[in-house]
Parts: sequence; structure tokens; C-alpha cells
Amino acid sequence: MTTLWGTVLVVAALAVSVGLGWVAAAGVLRLADRGGRRPRGAPAREGAGPHEPANDEPREYRKGRVNRGASGDANARALGDGPDSDRVRAKLRGGTWIGVLERLAVTGALLAGEPGGVAVVVAVKGLGRYPELRAGDDPAVSERFVIGTLASLVWAAGIGVLGRWLLTR
Repeated sequence: MTTLWGTVLVVAALAVSVGLGWVAAAGVLRLADRGGRRPRGAPAREGAGPHEPANDEPREYRKGRVNRGASGDANARALGDGPDSDRVRAKLRGGTWIGVLERLAVTGALLAGEPGGVAVVVAVKGLGRYPELRAGDDPAVSERFVIGTLASLVWAAGIGVLGRWLLTR
């Protein structure tokens, strides 16, 4: 492989790792957040009748005073306690940029043939986030950290391994 094509491959792998990795990690977090929510209209508890609220949403939600939009995701996320809620996002500020740098570092290390670099990235990220994860003992914050990190690492590692394989062919 020529130097030009090798360079193009490395740049493309890093761009795909960062760009589509962000989409993949955000999608996994959204999927994880939906796991704890009942579908609209499902009973909140056994025996909930038609005169009782169908779910645990705040009263202004049930009466329609909050604009749900087409899917309701934005308001549900804002009020929720899942890993994709605004409250949890606020606790893990900078997570998007950390994820971008994490995917760059992991993919770059694997493209360079240095898989030990992945361990360094994971260690630095874990140690850097430890105070935020431990301070409030909030399971949703820890859940977001673990889900986001694993989704990001799996994506970046997959792109890095594929890129390395293409470079060495």
C-alpha cells in the first residue's frame, strides 16, 4: 500500500470512528434509557383503572400542558431518571468531548499497532471520572458512564481493528 492510500485510510478510519461513533454511542444510550419506561397507556401498577393515571408522569404531563412533540423523547428525557436524562447529562459534563477524544485515542492506538494504548485510555477515563461517579452514588450516572464508555470503546476498537487489517493487507 502506498503512503498516500495509507494516510487516506488512517484519516478515514479516525473520521468514521469519531463521527459515527458519536451517533452509535448516543443511540445505545437512548435505547438503554427506554428500557426503564413503560409504554404510554400502560398501567402504573396492577389494578390501575381508567380513572387512575396510566403512568407515573407528573400531572402537567398527563394534562397535556407540556408539549411532547412528535415522539415525546425530549420532555421524557428531561424528566426521566434514566441514563439519557438531562439530570444525568448535567452531572457528566463534557462527556461528548471526552468520548470524541477517547475514540480518537483508541482507534489511533489500534491503527498504530499499540493495543496497550487502549488500557491507558480506559484507565485515564475511569480515574478522571471517579469523583463524579462516586460523589452522589447515583446509579443512573454510573449507568450512563458504563454504557457510553462501552459503546464508544466497542465502536472505536472495531474501526481500529478493521483499519489495521486494511493497512497490513
